[in-house]
Amino acid sequence: MLHNQIKKYISKLMKSVEEQQSSQKDDAIMVHIYKEEKEYAEKHQLIAEEIKGYITLAEPVSRFSNAHIERCDKESEEVITIEEPQFLTQPIEYLKKHKNEFIYLESDWWELVCVDAVSIECDDVFGTYNVMLGLKLQKKYELILKAHLNNALHVGDAKFSLLFDQNEGLWNLNFALDYTDGFKEEMSIGEAYSSIYQFIFKLVEVVEDK
Repeated sequence: MLHNQIKKYISKLMKSVEEQQSSQKDDAIMVHIYKEEKEYAEKHQLIAEEIKGYITLAEPVSRFSNAHIERCDKESEEVITIEEPQFLTQPIEYLKKHKNEFIYLESDWWELVCVDAVSIECDDVFGTYNVMLGLKLQKKYELILKAHLNNALHVGDAKFSLLFDQNEGLWNLNFALDYTDGFKEEMSIGEAYSSIYQFIFKLVEVVEDK
C-alpha cells in the first residue's frame, strides 16, 4: 500500500542524489520532496541520513504541473478540451460559473494513494464542490474508511458517498471538498487538487495503520 509506494519514491530521490554527486559539487545538489511524503518517510525512517541534507520541500501546487487535465461535459461526459497545467491557476469558482462541466485530472501522483484520477464538479443543487474518485482498496476496509470520513468531513448528514464496485474491485468515493480542513472559496483549482491529495493521503495512511 502506501508504505511500498513511498519506499519506491524515496529510492528515486536517493538515486537522483547519487547521480548528482557524480557530476557536481555537494553544495549544488538538491532534490525536492512534498510535505506529505516527507513526513511519512520520516515517521517510518525511510530517508537515509546521507541524503537528508540535500532535501528541500516542494511547493504543494507544483505536484500536478505535469498532469493530464480535461474539461468535460457533465451530461455527455465527453471531453470539451484538454487543458494545459496553467489552467490549474484558475479559481475553483470557475466550476460555479460553468456548472455544465467537470474537471478530470490524471497524474502519476495518484498512484501513491491508490487512485487513478480525480474529478471535481459543482453540485447543481447545493453548490458544493464535489470530488469523485475510485479508491483501489479492498472491501474489508469499509468500517475504517467510513469512520475516518465521518471524522474528517465537517458537516451533518450525507457527508459522503462510498460504494464498493465488485466488478472493478474499488470504492467509488464522492465527497464535498467544502467540508474538508483548509477549504477556501478563494482557492485555485490547483490548490483544490493539492488539498484533495492531502485528504486521500491521510485516508490511505489511516487504513494502513489499522
